[in-house]
Amino acid sequence: MYLLGLDVGSSSIKAALVDMHSSGAIATSSYPSTEMPIHAVKPDWAEQDPDMWWEYASKAIQSCISQSQINSTDIKAIGISYQMHGLVVVDKDGNPLRPSIIWCDSRAIPYGDKAEAALGIENCSSNFLNSPGNFTASKLKWVKENEPALFDRIHKVMLPGDYIAYKMTGDICTTVSGLSEGVMWNFSKDTVASSLLEHYQINESLLATIKPTFSNQGQLHQKAADFLGLAVDTHVAYRAGDQPNNAMSLGVFEPGQVAGTGGTSGVVYAISDQLISDPKMRVNSFAHVNHHANAPRVGVLLCINGCGIQYGWMRKSLGDENVSYFDIEKKAAKIPIGSEGLSILSFGNGAERMLQNKSVGGQVINLNFNVHQQAHLYRAALEGIAFSFYYGIQCMSEMGVPVSEFRVGNDNLFQSSIFSKTLSTLSGSSINIVDTTGAIGAALGAGVGIGHFSTLKDAFNNQTIVNTIEPENENAPYLEAYQLWLDHLQKHISS
Repeated sequence: MYLLGLDVGSSSIKAALVDMHSSGAIATSSYPSTEMPIHAVKPDWAEQDPDMWWEYASKAIQSCISQSQINSTDIKAIGISYQMHGLVVVDKDGNPLRPSIIWCDSRAIPYGDKAEAALGIENCSSNFLNSPGNFTASKLKWVKENEPALFDRIHKVMLPGDYIAYKMTGDICTTVSGLSEGVMWNFSKDTVASSLLEHYQINESLLATIKPTFSNQGQLHQKAADFLGLAVDTHVAYRAGDQPNNAMSLGVFEPGQVAGTGGTSGVVYAISDQLISDPKMRVNSFAHVNHHANAPRVGVLLCINGCGIQYGWMRKSLGDENVSYFDIEKKAAKIPIGSEGLSILSFGNGAERMLQNKSVGGQVINLNFNVHQQAHLYRAALEGIAFSFYYGIQCMSEMGVPVSEFRVGNDNLFQSSIFSKTLSTLSGSSINIVDTTGAIGAALGAGVGIGHFSTLKDAFNNQTIVNTIEPENENAPYLEAYQLWLDHLQKHISS
């Protein structure tokens, strides 16, 4: 018997088949092989077609089944992880009315800022744990103000994972964790964020029905089963945003535990048992997958938009698109710590929350034509991303969330020794690299949802740590390079 996990990202759709008894993956896949398109009609906009996700989910699932040669009737439950903060709006027939406004789209910031000013920062912090910012509720307000005729046709509002689950089951539902990521949940009252929706003049009836994160959230209907190559009535039993899901996948679900990711965006995600928020709103707090009003589990999220996307851009722009990241790493490793004075600010993927929603842009600073070569740019790019992680970790420390050890997946930027060692040494933290993926975690989450695993600990007790990065004893060169980078950043923030 097997569990199926989907990870609906902004770059690709990943799938994993997991054996229910060993908890091990028997097949994984990703579609497409190149990054999915993100449409930017205007600067700082970012949209994707929800039905593209659905089509590619089918291809990823069918690839897993083909690899494993299993009978699809042996798949007992499906779990869904998805890119957070996106907005999908559908009409009464369940058809998308417009492309999804996805997580890195910045157009709604002015609406969030106005709402924060009107409602008060203390009110927002104590009730929503966040400013309305650029999250899903504010994106919906943008639609209301700028596309009023379309807004009047909206039947329901969904997050990306809600839409994929709806396409599978025909049921429009969401979770508390999902609503919290859209700043549509009031933690102090344990209910929908009515005051914010009222301020935005948005009727609560547009929201989806709330179901537990781990639960029977519907069964595949015949049309969806045929399209996906699965059995009718297969249960959808879990859904969560990608960062809560990634943390769970790494075994991070109790207070004091910390997870990290280094994909298109970079994330540090720490669990607290307090309803905690950042007064400056540089980091954000959401309901974790196992949050309950009487036993809070809050995920404190530091997000850096310009992370792997910056390193990938550097690779393409320097003409090394067909060269492996491993070979690029070898080039960069020949350059000393600090890249001989070259600094790169990796903030070229929209406004950054930890910079209080300022859009600093990507910057190459102190380039010397007589000193710096291609390898310097590569090292400075990796260091710049690590420096932005450390900057964010210091923001978390200010609000009483320490980071002394964290767990990460065995992929993306954490495979870079330069990046990992720089971050570990600056933060003084051990980095444990775990052999898992978000899709595998989503599959195991579905196992919890159908009761195959009695607890989260049972579901994730067979994880393997494949490597541990420890801080260097001598951290002075790293601190010197970071201070130079920080000086440049502060000049751009204040200008």
